[in-house]
Amino acid sequence: MSNDDGSMKELVEFVAKALVDEVDRIEISEITGNQTNIIELKVAKEDIGKVIGRQGRTADAIRTILNCAAAKLNRRYILQIIDE
Repeated sequence: MSNDDGSMKELVEFVAKALVDEVDRIEISEITGNQTNIIELKVAKEDIGKVIGRQGRTADAIRTILNCAAAKLNRRYILQIIDE
């Protein structure tokens, strides 16, 4: 994995830390595929609403930022949000 790929994880982590109260309970893992990478974001149950937002708007915004950044690398990323 190159540094550029790791920066996508860091990007999601940065945004998640700004949104949640339980910063210590954030877990981010990356599953690398041939054409698509999956980033799994785990947050505390109390913070899941903050990350998803009303009608999923916050989650959609995070995905948009992730996809724009990934486009520079010619990669595709999927963000999955999981509660503990």
